[in-house]
Amino acid sequence: MDRNAPEGWTDDRARAFLRGLFDVAIHSAAPQESVMRHLPARPKGRCVVVGAGKASAAMAAAVDAAWPDVDLSGLVVTRYGHAVPTGRIRILEAAHPVPDDASVVAARAIMEAVQGLGPDDLVLALISGGGSALLCLPAGQMSLDDKRAINSALLRSGATISEMNLLRKQLSAIKGGRLAQAARPAQLVTLVISDVPGDDPAIIASGPTVPDTGTRAQARALVARLKLDLPPAARAVLDTPDETGPDAAPPSPAPDVRLIAAPALSLQAAAQAAQASGVTPLILGDALEGEARELGTVMAGIARAVRSHGHPVRPPAVLLSGGETTVTIGPEGHGKGGRNTECLLGLALALQGAPGIWAMAGDSDGIDGTEDAAGALIAPDTLTRASAAKLDARALLANHDSYTLFNGLGDLIHTGPTLTNVNDIRAILIV
Repeated sequence: MDRNAPEGWTDDRARAFLRGLFDVAIHSAAPQESVMRHLPARPKGRCVVVGAGKASAAMAAAVDAAWPDVDLSGLVVTRYGHAVPTGRIRILEAAHPVPDDASVVAARAIMEAVQGLGPDDLVLALISGGGSALLCLPAGQMSLDDKRAINSALLRSGATISEMNLLRKQLSAIKGGRLAQAARPAQLVTLVISDVPGDDPAIIASGPTVPDTGTRAQARALVARLKLDLPPAARAVLDTPDETGPDAAPPSPAPDVRLIAAPALSLQAAAQAAQASGVTPLILGDALEGEARELGTVMAGIARAVRSHGHPVRPPAVLLSGGETTVTIGPEGHGKGGRNTECLLGLALALQGAPGIWAMAGDSDGIDGTEDAAGALIAPDTLTRASAAKLDARALLANHDSYTLFNGLGDLIHTGPTLTNVNDIRAILIV
């Protein structure tokens, strides 16, 4: 077989295969069925539904449909453009990734909704990725502008999602289990769609129903290491004692948190689809982090080894991975793009047109960064076509302008809001 033109694998077939895997991974995380499988017993009293995240509206719709005979009310907040009809549950929309006034309004309304309930009542919290920005209630004397400045600084800092949530929880009046405290003495069950490495519910949306194990001291150390210039009101919050001691609220009972969708489950669904198509899948992990462009370089080395030596798997094969990479914006400038397109451009430059290798990467929520695409695809001829279109791949990567390249080539993936979020899905096909 000609290794430069593998039998049966045309460009169209390779692209369709990769896009199909992406669609399978997203569908496996759809809330409609997963919510119903994890609902608790119907309460004796009322059920108040609250929630935050990019998938919260779709989750709320599933709850409303599943419990027509329950005294049910509540409200959830999702990103602008992610709302769907939810029956008896109100939908609010707010900004992401930087909170706006609507984020504060939503957080206050949700805190009010869970108060005054009794032990026979149930608070059902629907939490998914993106909830940290959508559920914004600044602590102490902090203003919304203070929170915006901090979130913007964190997004530029190269901090991991875990580090971001450590600081966010310490500076919030609703995150880090504070929503759970407000809901007492009602029963509380949390349904979670994970978008973070390790699926830790304390990290997803900054854990509004999960007790915070972080400390003010840890948050101060993170601020110092990242050299963040915090507003004075935020520094004042971090300078207060930790919320422990004789005057602190009693500890919450062990939270009832139910993971209903996660990156690992979506990667497994994609792997099963690949196997059914005669392509050997290899899942490299659901929690890969680090600089996006550097991960692309590492992945290129693995893909070359597969094609040249059949290690760690023989072609035709697909390398699957998930997680959330980082794009650190430096003084060289800032163009348009997200972590997935930046990873792919780094991969394409490292592969230098190696034959028989295609790849896709996309955010499962349908939005890569702040752009209108979920991600993109690369092919063996990506750099050749870019050069013909007078698109300087290296310069665009240096300027964090990967969107411009893939938009110019027509290789962006557009899904629109998927109404779920299990983080990034990456697939490299080697034939």
